[in-house]
Amino acid sequence: MAALQQIVQNNERASALIESLKSEMAGIQSQLVLRKKQELIKENAALEKEIEAALAQLVQLELRNGKQQILVPGSREFCTDAAAEAGSKPAAAAPSNGPASEAKAPSAPQKEKKVKEKKPAAAKPSPVAEAPVDVGRLDLRVGKIIEVGRHPDADSLYLEKIDCGEAAPRTVVSGLVKFVPLEEMQNRMVVVMCNLKPAKMRGVTSEAMVMCASTPDKVEVLSPPVGAVPGDLVHCEGYTRQPDAQLNPKKKIFETCAPDLMTNADLVACYKGSALHVPGKGNVVSQSLKNVNVK
Repeated sequence: MAALQQIVQNNERASALIESLKSEMAGIQSQLVLRKKQELIKENAALEKEIEAALAQLVQLELRNGKQQILVPGSREFCTDAAAEAGSKPAAAAPSNGPASEAKAPSAPQKEKKVKEKKPAAAKPSPVAEAPVDVGRLDLRVGKIIEVGRHPDADSLYLEKIDCGEAAPRTVVSGLVKFVPLEEMQNRMVVVMCNLKPAKMRGVTSEAMVMCASTPDKVEVLSPPVGAVPGDLVHCEGYTRQPDAQLNPKKKIFETCAPDLMTNADLVACYKGSALHVPGKGNVVSQSLKNVNVK
């Protein structure tokens, strides 16, 4: 009889020990799952930051290379088409890292799985700091006038076709009839600003602006250096060339830069005293106008 009681007691102790071990195992398993979950959340956060940094760098690089831009919410006013795609694809892919990794974790209660299946919000591209307002925002290039004539509806305007090194010439309307003879405009090498918003002038859309040294009484078309060809980019010493795809008229970027665009005593076109030039070929110059505005 005593032996039977001993067996019963041993069985009860064994059952209690088993239950205790089960409880401890469940606790350990829950802690492991929670720890793994926290690790994955941290990894996802780090990946989101990397994506944001990469997107910001991509946008900046495309802006510097004149990539066409569109308006997108949550970013700077203009962003490239490529940057918009990049902002959606990696951001959507980032949350998938969580569930894929969690599948390898120890099995967890159904309630814990439901919590883990919640995907974090898609990362949005962080706003890119806008470039400083200076001559680097202006898309100045060398062009060649291949056709020129009087505007059909305005006696004071020339209507030009200018080769800017692109697939097709740009149509440009210039108010130079009073200052530059028609024969001097024909086949002339010029400097044009190519990222102004196209505007209609007496019914004709002008797609660029011919840069000139200007006074109230005299205007001279600026000349690129000898050896320059259509499409050559004009730089300015001390300023990074990163032109907007198209200048926003509301921001008045050109209007802000214009007072500091002048020729110097050596006839060289400058911005704040730094020469406008085509690298390896020379400076942009006027014919005779010194220390006057360029526009």
